[in-house]
Amino acid sequence: MAAQTLKDVAVEAAAGKYKHLLSPLKLKNTTLKNRVLMGSMHTGLEEAHNGSLRQMAAFYEARAKGGVGLIVTGGIAPSREGWVAPFSAKLTSESEAVNHREVTDAVHRHDGKIAMQILHSGRYGYHPLSVAPSPIKAPIGWFTPRALSSSDVDRTIDDYARSASLAASAGYDGVEIMGSEGYLINQFLVNRTNKRTDEWGGAYENRMRFALEIVRRTRAAVNDDFIIIFRLSMLDLVEGGSEWPEVVTLAKELEAAGVDIINTGIGWHEARIPTIATSVPRAGFSWVTHKLKREADLSVPLCTTNRINMPTVAENILKEGHADMVSMARPFLADPDLVKKAMEDREDEINTCIGCNQACLDHTFKMMTASCLVNPQAGYETELLIQPVAPEQRMRIAVVGAGPAGLAASCTAAERGHEVTLFDKADGIGGQFNMAKQIPGKEEFHETIRYFTKKLESSTVVMKLGTEVSADDLKGFDRVVLATGVTPRELSIPGSDHPKVLSYVDVLQRKVPVGKRVAIVGAGGIGFDVAEYLVHDTEEASPSLDVGHFMKEWGVDTTNTTRGGLLEAKDSPPAREVYLLQRKKGKLGAGLGKTTGWIHRATLKKKHVHMFGGVEYLRVDGQGLHIRQNDTDEVLEVDNVIICAGQEPLVELLKPLEDAGVHTFTIGGAEKAAELDAKRAIDQGTRLAAVIETAPKGAVFNQPVETDRAAALTGQGLNVF
Repeated sequence: MAAQTLKDVAVEAAAGKYKHLLSPLKLKNTTLKNRVLMGSMHTGLEEAHNGSLRQMAAFYEARAKGGVGLIVTGGIAPSREGWVAPFSAKLTSESEAVNHREVTDAVHRHDGKIAMQILHSGRYGYHPLSVAPSPIKAPIGWFTPRALSSSDVDRTIDDYARSASLAASAGYDGVEIMGSEGYLINQFLVNRTNKRTDEWGGAYENRMRFALEIVRRTRAAVNDDFIIIFRLSMLDLVEGGSEWPEVVTLAKELEAAGVDIINTGIGWHEARIPTIATSVPRAGFSWVTHKLKREADLSVPLCTTNRINMPTVAENILKEGHADMVSMARPFLADPDLVKKAMEDREDEINTCIGCNQACLDHTFKMMTASCLVNPQAGYETELLIQPVAPEQRMRIAVVGAGPAGLAASCTAAERGHEVTLFDKADGIGGQFNMAKQIPGKEEFHETIRYFTKKLESSTVVMKLGTEVSADDLKGFDRVVLATGVTPRELSIPGSDHPKVLSYVDVLQRKVPVGKRVAIVGAGGIGFDVAEYLVHDTEEASPSLDVGHFMKEWGVDTTNTTRGGLLEAKDSPPAREVYLLQRKKGKLGAGLGKTTGWIHRATLKKKHVHMFGGVEYLRVDGQGLHIRQNDTDEVLEVDNVIICAGQEPLVELLKPLEDAGVHTFTIGGAEKAAELDAKRAIDQGTRLAAVIETAPKGAVFNQPVETDRAAALTGQGLNVF
């Protein structure tokens, strides 16, 4: 009874703390239980497998159970022409609608509401059937689309309405009509992609007819209780995009046509400005929604979006009147119980989305199931089960290393009922994340350390920090997990022991002073991170923490008066002159994330970093770093040479443990140190801990690679939502 009372007190406290976020939202003919919309994401679960959407149903059921007010699915095409890729999800027939009942029933079991997003890719389609207003190839596309005839346009509008009607028959509470991010409707709206001279082109009144007619016919095809959301591009961020008066006009006309909610769209996929990466400030684009809310005088609610990842951020947006509702997509990959934890005043227990894109969007463009770096269960709810261990199988488990891999393994094993002891020679947890969190644009990594700190406090894990263990110390455990990480690889050239030479650990962890002219050897993820760290002035706020600074550096018009919302970027000067070098020829950072690598390269280019490939390192001496490039020798007269040339697994405990017959596993960097990879580390730790009592010695657990779906998309520089 006392526990229940305490919970009631927490709920009451949270209701006051988040009184805007948790308040109901009345629409015309229905009410949402709170102001949280789970935004649309391509997950790879939308296609039926063996005639079933069981995985998609389990994914959304977990979020509905977590208290989300309204869920929007990943994009579903209204026709084959609208496919994102061949055989991707569509809803065009009753037989397909039947499959979706599994999804809607799962959500409704928890008093949730779910809308299906209707997405026609237009010229963004990765298939030869793609169509568009005009035959103009997208800069990120593979195919030149076929121009829709006037009758084709009319048929396509009917496709949307029919798909919405089928969604209603499948039990969906509504649809979101995807009118932003540069997809088909957006392509009709702007001269950039609409060169038509018929009734669907030319003046803006004609160009917006396509969007409005879709809404009108959709409204006519469904009942009044059915929710229609329209995702409106309020800031295109491309040359030739919409002007602000056009956005306002369309918003008013959409309301008159019958929409219930207008959701915010930011940036086309081909835009060269980050919109959702971790380097974007929290709630960095809510000002756009606020501008429309002030100027359009609408009666339908406006929903804002992009980089809203915690309840306090969302509450402040609503409190300040920037929007009536907030959309959070990837935060529900990281933690399906985000809303529930806010309701119970447990925000410090939320597993926060860090905006990394590594397991969600990068997976999507590899045709893999979207998941989450900090929550590997996302997308794998039917496969990766964290279940209590049988009493007779409970074990004493030692985990050595409190980095991401060790933290995931320890917390998961303890949650299942095992007796876990966590060792680390450092005095705190986090491992390599303690270096990563210092990089401008990666401040969100603090949140993951905060989450695991709280999780450990509430767990049964025995922590022994500041403790270096030997193999003998571990012989009494039933299982030993080595999450001991990596050691930096040394540079093997003459002068590698020169005082100028530092490792990335010296710079980021030991805080060794660095001069004003620097050469970085190695252009992988660590090399890029160190370069970003060094070109920013540590006395200034990171652009990712300051909206004004970010918009200025990337050339975004915060008055939104220029067409497309673009201005000339105004970069602050770099704090140092930096050379970023690699042995391999070709583009630097080729192994960076598919949807974020372009951002890192653009950032360093704006900071005038010299980037050279095909470099041979000759020696280091008092002059600097001697290199050979294109058969020409030169000297980079630098103050320091920083080595980011890879790592080696730190596994000196492995052989003595194996020799002693101890049941041992390696995970994270200790298992594979080719490049620091927190996604793989947390995934391995979680998957191992889920079955550790039955796993054979030395087993390695990795997220499955879905080779049957991994054929096509590369996502070259996509600014994806």
